[in-house]
Amino acid sequence: MKKIDLGLRGPVLLDPDVFRDDRGFFMESWNRRTFAEVVGEDVEFVQDNHSRSFSGVLRGVHYQLPPHAQGKLVRVTRGSVWDLAVDLRRSSPTFKKWVGVELTEDNALQLWIPLGFGHGFLTLSEVADVLYKSSAHYAPDVDRCLRWDDPEMAIDWPLDGRQPTVSERDAGGATLAEAALFD
Repeated sequence: MKKIDLGLRGPVLLDPDVFRDDRGFFMESWNRRTFAEVVGEDVEFVQDNHSRSFSGVLRGVHYQLPPHAQGKLVRVTRGSVWDLAVDLRRSSPTFKKWVGVELTEDNALQLWIPLGFGHGFLTLSEVADVLYKSSAHYAPDVDRCLRWDDPEMAIDWPLDGRQPTVSERDAGGATLAEAALFD
């Protein structure tokens, strides 16, 4: 597994070893020891989530506050998405900065989104299955959503002039100025 630096302290793109031949492929999608060596922290994941979305669906920007803040390890097993991590730590020198990467079933890349970051994605293919491991259980009392189009974050979603399909929750998300964030 190779680590690809994304320019923000925290999020990491992981490129696992994939062994392909005429029968298909094999890859180790998760190994706690390897993850700790590559990312530099030992994370205990407590929940796996599976999301299916259709073309143009935008989900996010989601996060959970302490004491149930979540780190997420995201990968795509079907289709492709543009996946995003945004720094929501007010004391961070990269506060409000974001990174976006294309995750596909073919490239097998995985995005590690640590505590203190928001997460969102835009479905690029007709259908996409996104799987992610979470370091904390879902806790609705501290679950938060930011507006995907908040000008203060200035996220450059690859929409190509299209209007995304968003949930009511995502359409009504808070702005950075009014949101509860991390210190």
